[in-house]
Amino acid sequence: MKTVLLIDDEKRMLDLLELYITPYGYKCIKKTSGKEAISVVQEQNVDLILLDIMMPEMDGWTTLKHIRDFPHVPIIMLTARNDKGDIVKGLKTGADDYVSKPFDEEELLARMEAVIRRTSRDTEDDTLSFLGLTFDPTTVEVHYKNIKIPMTPKEFALLELFLKYQNKVFSREHLLSTLWGLKVDTEDRTIDSHIRNLREKLRKQGFPVDDHLKTVWGIGYKWSS
Repeated sequence: MKTVLLIDDEKRMLDLLELYITPYGYKCIKKTSGKEAISVVQEQNVDLILLDIMMPEMDGWTTLKHIRDFPHVPIIMLTARNDKGDIVKGLKTGADDYVSKPFDEEELLARMEAVIRRTSRDTEDDTLSFLGLTFDPTTVEVHYKNIKIPMTPKEFALLELFLKYQNKVFSREHLLSTLWGLKVDTEDRTIDSHIRNLREKLRKQGFPVDDHLKTVWGIGYKWSS
C-alpha cells in the first residue's frame, strides 16, 4: 500500500482527496500546514505528496523548498492557481507534476500513478556512491576505495537507508519498525548495537564515518552529507 501525504489548509479538501484515493489502495496522511508536513517527511517515508500552494504561514512554494532538503519524494502541486508561470515555477522548484483545482478524479489518479511509476523506475537498483564508498544493492556488497567491507544483512539495510535518505533523521522507533518489524520497548538498544558495529566496520577501512553517521540525541540517527 502506497502512502500519500496530503497537504492543504482546507480540511474539507483533505477529506475529499482521502475519499477519492483510498479506494485505489492508497493510505493517506493529512496535514493542514507546511510545518506539520515537513515533520512527517522527517520522521517517515511517504511515496507521494499532494501539495497545495495557497496556505497561510508557510505557502506551498516554501514548503516545497524545505521538503526538497530531504531525499527525493515525488510531489504533485494541487492548487487553484493554474497560471503558466506558476506551473513553471513549481516544476523548477522541484515539483514532479501540477494538477489544477477543480480536478478530474480519474486524471488525478492517473497522474499519481504515472509519477510514482516514473520515480520508482528511476531509482530502482541504483548503485549508491558517497566519498569513495559504494553500495551495490544488486550484488549486496559495500566497498570503500575498492576494498570490500563485509556486513550483516541488518548492517547492509541500515547503510542503504542512510545513503538513500541523507540528512533525514530516523528515530529508533522508525528503524525498528522498518528493518526489524519490532515495536519499541526495551529493544530499542538493538539499533544502537548495530549502529556501533556499522561504524566500527567503516572506520576500520578508513572511511570517515564519524563525520557522517551522526547520533541525534534523544531521537535516533542520521547520515549527514
